[in-house]
Amino acid sequence: MDVARKLESYTIEDIYSLSDGQRAELIDGQIYYIAPPSWGHQVISRKLHQAIANYIDSNNGKCEALAAPFAVFLNADDETYVEPDISVICDLSKLDDKGCHGAPDWIIEIVSPSNPGHDYIRKLNLYADAGVREYWIVDPVTREVAVYDLESGILRAEAFTFQETVKVNIWEDFSIDFSALDLDSSD
Repeated sequence: MDVARKLESYTIEDIYSLSDGQRAELIDGQIYYIAPPSWGHQVISRKLHQAIANYIDSNNGKCEALAAPFAVFLNADDETYVEPDISVICDLSKLDDKGCHGAPDWIIEIVSPSNPGHDYIRKLNLYADAGVREYWIVDPVTREVAVYDLESGILRAEAFTFQETVKVNIWEDFSIDFSALDLDSSD
């Protein structure tokens, strides 16, 4: 469920004051509640995270791939807090015990069927403005992946299906073969 409170402006303190188990994101002072992810969502997240972490580990990489819930404070203010499904951070100085302070290099969001516009519009613009280098939107319903190379400055996606191999733009030698992820079990 994605409901924004429009009457007031909220801060990160309001996010930290939520009751146990309640999750939300804060974008430009507005709270957006996050519904618990489905089983299929979690399968896709786990398999993508595993593929990315395996690549980083096998190449002695200096980046970290972190799965939600993980706090990302995109701006230096206290009005924006997000929990991307997967965040890849290569500047480890951005990390501390509270989360990532600044833009991750690569973010993957898995679309919630209840509010696809949150990922396709609101977060796309937020991430582009914050300096995220690459943004993927994985849609379990359409079985498509929209890839935004935000470093190019063009907010146009390259589209792929779950049967294709998708090149990761932030690294020269890494692609993810979605057909090999066996996502048919995530329906």
